Amino acid sequence: MYRVISLYTGAGGLDFGFEAAGFATAVAVEMSKACCANLRSNRDWPVLEGDIHDFGSDAILSAADLEAGSADVLIGGPPCQPFSKSGYWAKGDARRLDDPRADTLDAYLRVLRDTRPKAFLLENVPGLAFKGKSEGLERVLDGVAAINKLHGTDYRVSWQIVNAADYGAPQMRERVVMIGSRDGREFQFPEPTHGPGRIARHHSVWDALGDLPERPNETGLKMTGKWADLLPTIPEGQNYLWHTERGGGEPLFGWRRRYWNFLLKLAKDRPSWTIQAQPGSATGPFHWKNRKLSSRELCRLQTFPDNVTLKGSRGDIQRLVGNAVPSVLAEVMARAIREQLLGNMHHGGALELEPPFRDDCPEAESVKSLPKKYAGLKGEHEPHPGEGRGYAAARRVA
Repeated sequence: MYRVISLYTGAGGLDFGFEAAGFATAVAVEMSKACCANLRSNRDWPVLEGDIHDFGSDAILSAADLEAGSADVLIGGPPCQPFSKSGYWAKGDARRLDDPRADTLDAYLRVLRDTRPKAFLLENVPGLAFKGKSEGLERVLDGVAAINKLHGTDYRVSWQIVNAADYGAPQMRERVVMIGSRDGREFQFPEPTHGPGRIARHHSVWDALGDLPERPNETGLKMTGKWADLLPTIPEGQNYLWHTERGGGEPLFGWRRRYWNFLLKLAKDRPSWTIQAQPGSATGPFHWKNRKLSSRELCRLQTFPDNVTLKGSRGDIQRLVGNAVPSVLAEVMARAIREQLLGNMHHGGALELEPPFRDDCPEAESVKSLPKKYAGLKGEHEPHPGEGRGYAAARRVA
């Protein structure tokens, strides 16, 4: 099998996809105790637990039983908070490269420089490459150019923003993916296969969850908090906007005054929205049965293999899955890397981690009438006045 060095491994989303494409994780570097415990319980990969800055590249190579230049692929997704869209929502224009957490990009480049694998894959949030705010992307490209100059390698980087749903995942999740080959081969991103006008339709939530019990035997799934009794009044596939003057419910909120995931509910016949790593009590997506998603359902929506079982608190599992990459997207990219950059055709056939298509999707759930305790919210509510002028911006100015 091809040998992989995995950085910022998390719960293993990238690794499970590469595993399905014929790669073996030679070493995983991860600082989260919960992630490391789950990696060890599900796979026998060598795991270096701790901050990547505390592990020299020689130690990483030693743990992998590899020498510089012998690894097939370096993979990893440096923590993305400095470049995330949610960071803009909460704090305005984020600090990005001035954020101390952004030095994870430099750590990835340091390991790339010292291990010099045949190919590498770096993934991150699309905000890394936002137009006019692409200094993170430029940092990586400049770093790779410096490595080429220092060692005489010829890493040539291709990058693209991809949506996992377009490659077989039952979840809309955009990522920026950067792939490079040490010998200068240009990587061509696979064409999207799922969606309107393509080989197959997008996978629905029902495709992923249709064989699972709708009332799982798992604690901590009941929605709590101020808005718990409002969720049953919102139809599948809708969010709080249902209860605005432009929606079909009651005028309880101003148009676009809340974050998109507020009271967001899955629709059985559509892909899931992006699974959040640290949601608030009213932050979805929620199950159509008006509850939080179970750990198995979260894993299915991220296309983790069914032989992976996550342990820990409900919050731990949500973070593990929400920070991960849909494994089927990684499987697609790993197959393409194997064929284009490593010169070995995959056996082909159906993707191992893609869910089946199900034709027995039930009708949407009926909604309940508005509880009396929310009646006082009815009235006229001003819509969001525009970027930089909402409630959060007003609080920052104050």
